[in-house]
Amino acid sequence: MENLKHIPVEELPALAEQLRTRIIEVIAAHGGHLGASLGVVELTIALHYVFDTPDDILVWDVGHQCYAHKLLTGRSKAFAHIRQQGGISGFPKREESQYDAFGTGHSSTSLSAVLAMALASALEGNTQRQHIAVIGDAAIASGMAFEALNHAGTTDANMLIILNDNAMAIDPTVGALKDYFSSLRQGARETFFSDLHIKYKGTIDGHDLPALIEALKAEKKERGVRLLHVVTTKGKGFAKAEAEQVRYHSPALFDKTTGEPLPEAPTLPAKYQEVVGQTLTELARSNSKIISITPAMSSGSGLLSLQQAFPDRVFDVGIAEQHAVTFAAGWAARGFIPYCIVYSTFLQRAYDQLIHDVALQNLPVVFCIDRAGLVGEDGATHHGVFDMAFLRPIPNLIIASPRNATELRQLLYTAQLSLPHPIAIRYPRGRCSQTDWAQPFEALPIGKGCQLKEGTEVAVLSIGTIADLVAEQIRQSETPEQYAHYDMRFLKPIDEALLHHVFTHYQKVVTIEEGSIGGLGSAVSEFAIANNYTTPLKIITLPDVFMPHGSVAALRKLAHLLID
Repeated sequence: MENLKHIPVEELPALAEQLRTRIIEVIAAHGGHLGASLGVVELTIALHYVFDTPDDILVWDVGHQCYAHKLLTGRSKAFAHIRQQGGISGFPKREESQYDAFGTGHSSTSLSAVLAMALASALEGNTQRQHIAVIGDAAIASGMAFEALNHAGTTDANMLIILNDNAMAIDPTVGALKDYFSSLRQGARETFFSDLHIKYKGTIDGHDLPALIEALKAEKKERGVRLLHVVTTKGKGFAKAEAEQVRYHSPALFDKTTGEPLPEAPTLPAKYQEVVGQTLTELARSNSKIISITPAMSSGSGLLSLQQAFPDRVFDVGIAEQHAVTFAAGWAARGFIPYCIVYSTFLQRAYDQLIHDVALQNLPVVFCIDRAGLVGEDGATHHGVFDMAFLRPIPNLIIASPRNATELRQLLYTAQLSLPHPIAIRYPRGRCSQTDWAQPFEALPIGKGCQLKEGTEVAVLSIGTIADLVAEQIRQSETPEQYAHYDMRFLKPIDEALLHHVFTHYQKVVTIEEGSIGGLGSAVSEFAIANNYTTPLKIITLPDVFMPHGSVAALRKLAHLLID
């Protein structure tokens, strides 16, 4: 890092090119977040060039902007294995480097954290340390960021907010704040931040290194809460990533020279997200009461086809999970059927709204919980492994986890048939195991599981798509005839008739789930105790740790999800 500060300013663009080349080479071969990190290369260089990191605090938000930061802070060699098992994380991680001041896997947390750090420095008597939050990819539009701005404006904290304005989240930015920033770029007079007592500076070209460096040098001499409005281009320096910013946010493997995606097998099955999008599009054609809501995840959740077919019935509310859930509750209160599509890990942020605004009022919101279970290379901040445990205690809530794409399709259909309660339908990231999933619609009985395989001694109860792993383990066992396999399908209401059967007909019961303790195994254990069953019960869950990043297959092995 010290070497960086001795490079003449006129030579820094060459360094920027080196960083871009390195990012493109690695992400082309291994995958990762491309566009956001390419967009902040010059900004990253300028920040480390001007400020005395790590003593000066620097926090990246959203954390997927941090690749150039990692390269500059001693992790260039390790970068070749970013997001791979045993390699460095794709997000800032405190345990990884002293330069990673705060972990930011979810968005919009930087302002609260940096404000606290700035006030802590003041309390310790350190008036020279700078505290910088780089907030981009529409993270400033989240409610939590507004809460922090509201607080920051009442303090004299030494805090610099870098607004990385690239007009993008994963998809194009939405909302009135986007329009406000656009007006500022065009020269309109700033009032919002000023009225919050936050000094506004801007706008500045985020790819002009000399200008950035001069602006940051001026900020280094300043004190108080202030905001520097930096305009960048997501995917900067790589033509394909600039032209197709949504696709190259986190692309599949591609040619590092042309940017063209590497060919995939033409017969690959659909992704679960595509199953959801296509099924909802079909349902919406015949049911005018269906609407869809997503917190800034339209493309990631497979909703683009639905958005194109029914643009007035799909609502991207921005990075605002709490608002998304209560917004869905409002639609349900007026007799509509809202499908709220949200990643499992992000639903955690709207737990209060789910309980108080949906379940307490028994409003029939349909929660499509995407990325349920292990998600792979995005790691601990993104694994959807807690939802079964945190949803199960909530009254009125139906919880379903289909074992395949056909069941997912049928549950989406069942959910719009005037259910008396809200329902959560959870499904994983990635491709399903079927090519013939688009079956005619058929309602599934709520709270009913099914037997997948007969057996003589051991009943294995699974929930969700881990059923395929269980079936394979049974096939490969020395005594497959001993194992019966049941798909519970519903965590709540749980199929008590099925459970009575297995506890009275088998010598041992095994539950297995790709989630934390508190889900299926706990529910079955409670049932057994309540009904005085003494049949041995083995509960298999993920271990009581935050699972690291790596392929899903490797993480399942690491977790010892084995029925024997």
